[in-house]
Amino acid sequence: MVDPVRSRERMVREQIEARGVSDPAVLSAMRSLHRHLFVEEALAYKAYSDGPLPIGEGQTISQPYIVALMSELLEVEEGMKVLEIGTGSGFQAAVLAHMGAEVYTVERIKKLFFVARKRFMDMRMFSVKLKLDDGTMGWADEAPFDRIIVTAGGPEVPEPLVDQLADNGRMLIPVGTSKRNQTLILIEKKDGEVTRTDKGAVAFVDLVGNHGW
Repeated sequence: MVDPVRSRERMVREQIEARGVSDPAVLSAMRSLHRHLFVEEALAYKAYSDGPLPIGEGQTISQPYIVALMSELLEVEEGMKVLEIGTGSGFQAAVLAHMGAEVYTVERIKKLFFVARKRFMDMRMFSVKLKLDDGTMGWADEAPFDRIIVTAGGPEVPEPLVDQLADNGRMLIPVGTSKRNQTLILIEKKDGEVTRTDKGAVAFVDLVGNHGW
């Protein structure tokens, strides 16, 4: 039987803080959220392990460290409007909501969408809004967004997402032609100018949309 409290503390101490993540809001979210509730019951004993886990439909819940790292790199402040592409299990959105963000999350797979929606309702996370749609097109009706996070990789950055990023906004997205050669890219927009910074190698599932990815 997993002891969630001790498992979360060990996860944060050994997997996240030890690798340099120090944002207090991120660490608080990772310590507070019950990650085992975001995976199937049969995998709950692995929920705090150092790696991704399958959630069905060929998708995964990301490694805890990657969730924490991306959350820190976003530099989220309370009250910010954040767009997430790829709801998956809902764990990344829950972390951002715990940090005080108003989260808009888009999922293209119907089964995962409905499971995540029920999970958020059960947890009373009313600051998370979900949409079943093609994530590469973003959520134009709610744009602009202070932050955008993409939890799937494609060969290029979808232009609709760049367009929906607010001035002084930050976006994180894995970019690469395959899971084996993805790079996490930080995109910043200031005074209409867009810059891109390489934040290291990552491995995410494919971003699929009407672009044929």
